[in-house]
This record gives sequence, structure tokens and C-alpha cells, in this order.
Amino acid sequence: MKHALSVTRQQDFAAWYQEVIAEAEMAEESGVRGCMVIRPWGYGIWERIQKLMDARIKAAGVDNCYFPLFIPLSYFAKEAEHVEGFAKEMAVVTHHRLIQDGKGGLVPDPEAKLEEPLIVRPTSETVIGQAMARWIQSWRDLPMLTNQWANVVRWEMRTRMFLRTSEFLWQEGHTAHADKPDAMAETLRALEMYRAHAEQELAMPVFAGEKPENERFPGAFATYSIEAMMQDGKALQAGTSHYLGTGFAEAAGIRYQDKDGQQALCHTTSWGVSTRLIGGVIMVHGDDDGLRVPPAIAPHQVVILPMLRDDLGDEALLAYCEALRAALAGQNALGEPIRVLLDKRAGKATQKRWGWVKKGVPLILEIGGRDAAGGQVSVVRRDRLYRDDGKVNFVGQDRDQFLAQAAAELTDIQSSLLGEATQRRDAQISRDVSDMAGLEAYFAESNRYPGWVELGWSRPTGAALDAVVQKLKTLKLTIRNTPMDGAAVSGTCLLTGAPAVERIYVARAY
Repeated sequence: MKHALSVTRQQDFAAWYQEVIAEAEMAEESGVRGCMVIRPWGYGIWERIQKLMDARIKAAGVDNCYFPLFIPLSYFAKEAEHVEGFAKEMAVVTHHRLIQDGKGGLVPDPEAKLEEPLIVRPTSETVIGQAMARWIQSWRDLPMLTNQWANVVRWEMRTRMFLRTSEFLWQEGHTAHADKPDAMAETLRALEMYRAHAEQELAMPVFAGEKPENERFPGAFATYSIEAMMQDGKALQAGTSHYLGTGFAEAAGIRYQDKDGQQALCHTTSWGVSTRLIGGVIMVHGDDDGLRVPPAIAPHQVVILPMLRDDLGDEALLAYCEALRAALAGQNALGEPIRVLLDKRAGKATQKRWGWVKKGVPLILEIGGRDAAGGQVSVVRRDRLYRDDGKVNFVGQDRDQFLAQAAAELTDIQSSLLGEATQRRDAQISRDVSDMAGLEAYFAESNRYPGWVELGWSRPTGAALDAVVQKLKTLKLTIRNTPMDGAAVSGTCLLTGAPAVERIYVARAY
């Protein structure tokens, strides 16, 4: 069996990840450290994620809007804990004009220094808070539910495409509520929205739960996340939802007059997912031939490759393929019209096939002149690329038979990818570690892709939590979250020795 990539996941997972991105033509370096050019296939996947997520957001009654890229420094200064959390990552604009330096270059004009520095948004709580303070006057204005699709900048020191970049794309929801119960309900609604999107559309199994105190969003009272396991056993925080209490409202002056005529502070939330999800899709579903894209987010779910010979028979072959394309496009799968491409580019069909294999198209069809004459198709499922003998698993079918089952085939690929990822994840979670020595042994260097450990947790705070965090840091481990399923727990917490009150997942993470 010959694979399309030069390095396998087992040989070097990090190098494999970078090769998938390059060979699938998803993104490339931009010339600015930590910033990437997202190519059409990568951006097409983001557009699908954006469309599906946006529909969920709007179904919850949230309105989209847009806020400026530049935020006055004074807005951040009002929220000390928040600004401290982002200070090391902030990009700052200090001048509004350049001048010649006399040496053939350009420098900031000393006469064009801004009166107040501007921050390139790392997140928008502060600027949206200022707007909400203007928009909200009465209890009748609540809840206020907003979202924006935007780019943000966090000046990362160690970057990796899609997973951790200085500039990335995301959505950020920001809401204001009359009281804590309503705000908490929104926080958990957003968390559940992310869980459902990850599992139903990305085919990425996740655990939704609360982050420990040390992992909270700067200034938040509670942070919740969805955590996914990559094929190398590491965790990826794939989305977060935060209950912010009244701290941001107090800093921004977000108040309302209640039904008794009294002034009260709003309770606010924020929640977001980003292009990091694409990195997760690569590392959850990719194989040694490239990417495998779940049909729900594939820009093209089916690609038809006519085996053109540059002769008189090509016209009839193309007509057959175009009729096949139109018939597929007229059907629905996973709740939407099937997205199908007829690839008419010059070149051998086999060469083009491997290009689409690397991109991860769910269904690839190769159609030759004999297929067209006999009303046949030759189909390969990207998630079942090879036969037992190592040859590509093309299946010849009657055209009408294929059309009758194409939608069901796409649905089956979607569920199969989720099932495969879930089975792999669950097999890589250990519940048998009972002491620190066992934890250290589980994550020893000899265990290359160890997965996660589920532990009883006493929920320490303050100095006790700091001690645990430092202890885990020596093993390069982090606490991921406390799962929301509320399963019973007993015994003691091996990290503190105190009685366990809940469960946590411990893992290495991206």
C-alpha cells in the first residue's frame, strides 16, 4: 500500500500535520510570522463551518453585528484582570503615518503619533461593553444577544497553522442579561451549541464541561469548553463559553432600570469558536494519504473525474458526466443540496484523483468512455480508500443505482467518521491511574501517544490549585475540564489527597 504523503502520523505527527495542510492546499505562510494565507479549499471548509454555525446562532435569537478592529487602550485599562490576561499578546498601533527615512526605507512619522494607542482586537468584550452601555436602558432591552464574525490578533510566540496563529478568524458572541440565572442559561446554551456542531457537523467527538479556576477566561466567573482528542492523544480546546458576572458590566457601565425603577448591573457572557476547528478536523480525521473531510463541511461532497483522452469520444463522456453532476446536484443530503464538482481540468484522471484524495473529498468518481457507454460509474469513498490487498477501493456501480443511494452514502460517511473518532478517543482514556507515580508512568516518553487520564477531582482553589498546576506542569500536563454528564465519583483526588467531588480529564494539549 503506497500512501500519498511522504510522512505518516506514526513517524512524525507534527510533520504529517504540516504536510496535510500543504498537500491539501489549505493554507500557506504569508511572510508575516504567525499569519497565514488561507487557500480556497481551507477557506471553503471555514465557509461551511461558518454557514452551519451561523444558522445555529441565529436560531437562538442572536443578531449579527460588527465592531471595529481597533480598540482604544483606555477601554482595556478599565478592566484590570482582563487586560492582564491579554497584555503579552496585544498588538499596538501608535502612529498613523509613515515617512521616508532618507535611506530608502520608511519609518513612523514622529509628528503622527496617536494621542491614544489603539489595540488590534484580541477579543471584543471591552468595545462591545461600551456599545451595550449606550444601547441598554431598561429591563425591556434585555436580554441583548449579539454576535460578530471577525478576525482577531493575539501575538503568539509559538505558532502552528490553524491551531495557534497571530491572526485568526472566529465568531464571538456577547450577551447581556438581567440576572445570573438567565446569563448562565445562555452560557450553557452556547456550550451545547458548540458540542452539537462539533459532533453533528464536524464529526468530532468532544467533552463539554467546566474549566478549572486557573483556566478561566481573564475576568470571567466561569469558563466552559468543548475538548477534543487528536489522533496523537493530545487535547484540543475547540470552543469556549464564559459567564462574566457583572465585572465587565461594572467597568463599562452596562446598567438597566429594573421593573421597580432601580438601577442594576447587567450580567454578561461571551462565547466563541475559531479557525482552530479546522486544525481539529485535520488531526481527528486525517490519514496517511491526507485529509478526510466530513461531508457536512466539505466544499465539494462529490467530485467527478472524466477520463479524458483528448479525442472525439470526450464530448460524449463530458455530456454523460454533466448529466450525472446535474442529477446529483438535484438531490439533498444532510439537509442540503449535494455539492458536486465536475473536474474538467486537463491532466490524467489518476493524477487529479490523488489531488482530491489529499483534500479529503468524501466521494470521488472516475468515469471512462466505457462507463459512459454502459451507464456505469466507478466510485471510491475517501474513508474507505483501500481494499484489503492495498489497491484503491473503486466500486463499479450502475449509474441509477449510485444516484439512488448517493445521499445515504454521504450520510453514512458522516456517521462513520464520528463513530471511528469516538471509538479511538474512548480507547485512549485511562481510568486506572491511582497515584502520581502511575500518572507519571502513563505519560512517560516511552508512551508516545498516551491519550488522556480521567481522575477524581477535589476542586481545589487558590494556593492548593496552584500547587496542583505546578505539579502537572512538570509533566507537561493540563487539566482539560470537568465533563457535564455528572457521573458519580468516589474516593480521593490523587492530585490533592482530598475527597473527590467530580471528575476531570488530564492530558497534554495543543
